[in-house]
Amino acid sequence: MDDLPPLIDQHSHGALHGELGLGSFEAHLAAAAGAHRPAPAGTSYFDSWTGIAIRRWCPPLLGLEPHCPPARYLARRRELGAFRAGRLLLRGAGIGTFLVEADGTGDLTSAAELAAAAEARAHEVVRLEALAQQIADTSGSVDSFLGYTAEALYAAAQHATAFASGATYCDGHAPEAGEVRRAADRWLRGRRPGERPVGPVLGRHLLWSAMATGLPVQLHCHDPRPLAEFLRATAGIGADLVLLPGTPHHPQAASLAAAHAHVYADAGPDPAQTLGRAPFGKLLFSSGARGLPELYVTGAGLFVRAMRRTLREWTDEGLCTAQDGRRIIEMVGSGTARRIYRPAAEVAAAG
Repeated sequence: MDDLPPLIDQHSHGALHGELGLGSFEAHLAAAAGAHRPAPAGTSYFDSWTGIAIRRWCPPLLGLEPHCPPARYLARRRELGAFRAGRLLLRGAGIGTFLVEADGTGDLTSAAELAAAAEARAHEVVRLEALAQQIADTSGSVDSFLGYTAEALYAAAQHATAFASGATYCDGHAPEAGEVRRAADRWLRGRRPGERPVGPVLGRHLLWSAMATGLPVQLHCHDPRPLAEFLRATAGIGADLVLLPGTPHHPQAASLAAAHAHVYADAGPDPAQTLGRAPFGKLLFSSGARGLPELYVTGAGLFVRAMRRTLREWTDEGLCTAQDGRRIIEMVGSGTARRIYRPAAEVAAAG
């Protein structure tokens, strides 16, 4: 990736603090592979797409040969220590800017900590549900909750690069004030400390309120099609929307991005499926990394590999020139994110 400009990773959650043993490393690798249980006896999650990618790209960053045995890789990781190994991995990932959605628990690096470790730039993405949860934990009434939420959204918009929402449905209009009050009252009465908002009304209220700030809003939607009415209704408001769907819905997200000027989509794990559905300037790279610094390396490596493979096929078939192919990779890898998120106030953390 040395011949490409550094990528902008538009969505990740930070890396873990501290050392990891074999069991804890495998647990995080399992989560990255989409599993929720330990590997069956006699098997390992290193024998997965993510595990193979880690063995391909991460050992050389720690001074080992590619594809070395997992036990040797983990031994080298422990020998270097989590702090040094994490820095080497993050600095070798080919990512120059990170957009980080913090989980609020302190288990993962903040945007500033990730920037320092990676010798890169990082910016905060504020999750709306987490913001509401923090306010509800200290609010004693519906009035205080709604008032403080409005203030917190305005304050967050002054320093954050984007908001993120987990709303799976939102129609073409904001909920009425009375509807929001009733929903907030029901939730506040029944919730436990640390519980995030549930139900469509508060999700819609938070989403429409975030749109009013003018910041981009990332929509974490497994299937983006239930948001189609909301996408149509928000045209012309002045805030961009970025769809972050789940597999296998990236092609549908790309089609929705093509249909609306203010809507963009994640390129997904197989960009060949999305490049044909939307203008290239509507697609963006993300690693989606959480926990293991190795996931930033593999996310970037798999993205560049997939893009190069697809565009090499196009070049060989005469569909585009090699120069066009490079420009498209740069557009999806960093150019579109730079236009949408406008990280003009980037400050690199001291290494």
